[in-house]
Amino acid sequence: MASIDLTKLIQENVRSLKPYIVENISCEVKLHANENPFSPTKELLALFATSLQKIQLNRYPDADSKKLKLAIANRHLVKTDNLVIGNGSDEIILLLLQVFCKEGDTIIIPDPTFTMYSIISQSLGIKTKTIPLDHNWDFNANELLEAAEKSKSRLIFLSYPNNPTGNCFSETEVRQVIEEFSGIVVIDEAYYDFSKKSFINEIKNHNNLVVLRSLSKIGLAALRVGFGVADPFIIQEINKVRLPYNSNALSQNFAEHIINNFTTVQNQIDYILKERNRVITELKKIESIYVFPTDSNFFLFKTEKSASDLFYHLMYNGILVRNLSSHPKLKNCLRVTVGNKNENDRFLLAVKEFVAN
Repeated sequence: MASIDLTKLIQENVRSLKPYIVENISCEVKLHANENPFSPTKELLALFATSLQKIQLNRYPDADSKKLKLAIANRHLVKTDNLVIGNGSDEIILLLLQVFCKEGDTIIIPDPTFTMYSIISQSLGIKTKTIPLDHNWDFNANELLEAAEKSKSRLIFLSYPNNPTGNCFSETEVRQVIEEFSGIVVIDEAYYDFSKKSFINEIKNHNNLVVLRSLSKIGLAALRVGFGVADPFIIQEINKVRLPYNSNALSQNFAEHIINNFTTVQNQIDYILKERNRVITELKKIESIYVFPTDSNFFLFKTEKSASDLFYHLMYNGILVRNLSSHPKLKNCLRVTVGNKNENDRFLLAVKEFVAN
């Protein structure tokens, strides 16, 4: 029987990582993962069912996702050679790091921001330089560019809107970074459908710009569909390291239906935005709570009382949100996804009960 010290075989950069923990707490109301609270409409589900009968599950999917790319290209007015499909946008983040960075290189990210940028980078032995956000959750372009130059960074990742703060950074500052940085600027627009703010039209003018999008926030989280938009040369290089058949047939087909029948999805988005405004308006009436401005389907708020106590109070009442208090800049902060009216009402009632005690 072999018994060796396996830790000696693990790469040091992986050994020092902690697994990304996905909360799997059983709660009736889940407002922690920035998902769409609604499933696809009956009409879309009927299209899915019809498609499922036609998909040959014994055959490999289209390795180039041609039909899905065409649907995306038509909706966003780009060319198919500007597109790469990913198993979620997380995969495209990984592919970009593989293409543009080697072990020991550096990337720049704001702080706080989406944690997967640093986790994936560390797994590849790539260093992460963080630029602290100011009290408005924004950054200074000159400071960011100076840090990028000093560290000889290859990539800058900007979440737009930013997760977990919910806001879009200053368009002027982002534009300066795109225009002056000599490396690759990745604008992660996973929440574009709620902000309607985008740099996708700038790709034709800036060959160093990559825009990421996701269908996870608008109803297809279970199928893991993301895509990247970039100069054809960048797409060509990504395809060199992208695994064959990285997007399965079900995901491609269902995503195509969602994009080609977007009116039903847009109705859900409009509902979520209306509910977001209602919930925030109610929370702002509570003196001990401060709600930060948001462009997303979630919002960040800070409480004078212990956020951890509120988190557990909500969980006791069957409501799961995201507790961010462990981050130094997010003390007593919780992130809440906008749910349906009933879910939001339960959340508001539980918060008011907590504050009153």
